[in-house]
Amino acid sequence: MPSFVRWLAASALWAAAAAGVFWGLPSVPPAARWALLVFAAAILAWTVLDLDETPVALAGALALLAAGATSVQSFYAGLGDDFIWLLIGAFILAAVLQASGVAQRWALAVVAGAATPAALLRRLTWFITATALVLPSTSGRAALLLPVFVVLVQALSTSGPQPRLVQALALLFPSVILLSACISLLGAGAHLVALDFMQRLGAPVPGFLGWLWLAGPFGLLSSLLACELIIALKLRREERSQPISLPSPETGPLSSAQRAIVAVTGATLLAWATAGWHGVPAPMVALCGALLATVKPLTGCDLKAALKKVEWNLVLFMAATLIMGEALVESGAAQALAQALVAAVPLAGLHPVAGVGIAAALALLAHLVVTSRTARATVLIPAVALPFAAAGYSPGLLVFMLAVGSGFCQTLMVSAKPVAMFAGEDRQHYGPRELARLSLALMPGLWLLLVLFAVVVWPRQGLA
Repeated sequence: MPSFVRWLAASALWAAAAAGVFWGLPSVPPAARWALLVFAAAILAWTVLDLDETPVALAGALALLAAGATSVQSFYAGLGDDFIWLLIGAFILAAVLQASGVAQRWALAVVAGAATPAALLRRLTWFITATALVLPSTSGRAALLLPVFVVLVQALSTSGPQPRLVQALALLFPSVILLSACISLLGAGAHLVALDFMQRLGAPVPGFLGWLWLAGPFGLLSSLLACELIIALKLRREERSQPISLPSPETGPLSSAQRAIVAVTGATLLAWATAGWHGVPAPMVALCGALLATVKPLTGCDLKAALKKVEWNLVLFMAATLIMGEALVESGAAQALAQALVAAVPLAGLHPVAGVGIAAALALLAHLVVTSRTARATVLIPAVALPFAAAGYSPGLLVFMLAVGSGFCQTLMVSAKPVAMFAGEDRQHYGPRELARLSLALMPGLWLLLVLFAVVVWPRQGLA
């Protein structure tokens, strides 16, 4: 498509969005309106115009600052957000794991026996899903699994370029990480927000095992669905069963430096998993692990070399999108949009299944406006669950469904942190169009699965 046509289309779409905001949300404060318009412009720049994500995100953050939708303090706070330091520490730890050869051993041991691309993707799906029980944080799991992905890409490239398989792998990792996060009660801050609302509304509050009993089957099935769709979309029929050759994992003893790196990594993962007990934030744990892993006499790796492996472009991009996401919530834009959507739904006389379907659709689409999963729950639950509960729907079921459904967030680079991490520098693995295609294919199946569980499965599991 010629560039002038792209700009014309983007301008027309932005004008339509502006008309919808100004006429459809007349009572919204000006700052909230500008927040929605800036975010719409950024999405169009990433998708329709195919512009580089980082400059667009930084420009959007500055535009929000100029419009008064965020403050100078919030702007600088986004640049120093906890997640930014977690990301830096995770990149350093991943660089050390790769340089030492430990990541290669782990990755090849996980996929040993996978003889075809389809078998490789399915085996990885089960493995990535299982990590949700060991390391609940999606960002932490992405940091742990990033070196595994890089090693697999390097191993596959030894037998010739396989861009379609590499893209399938790149899409699989973040998709399964995000969809399987609902398995664990500690998998996302949104789950804790949901528990708080369930308690306030007088609904039964599941514990750790109760949450696993309710959300485990959905998380596993949605992850397997994503895997099969990625296989169908990204691999030709003959490619799915084409033999692949992966090197055998090393079986010899680890060197002293490798043993030290394994010990540091294990201690870091243990500290991440037990953060609720000792209270040390995950970013501090990541930075301590990164510093220990770069003590050269201990591990053979130094900090200067590891810092060169940090994708600083991605770090800046994530910082800017955090600022934009916070502005949407703090300005009231996200809350106003959710309330307007719910107000447009005629709840009186609506068939119960249709009402559940509408609530499920809102849960799946909310990530297009609110990028933080915890913020989505904070906005969605009072805006959707309370009006639906007043119309006779089960509040506990609605809150739980909204919390689980908010895990779908693969449409845009800004939708979730793991999505941006696995895209690769300069989008070498996938870009906005690949994400949009996967999202459009995955959304109907996830919607049906969510409605089926809400109407049939969860009530039989004890969630009224």
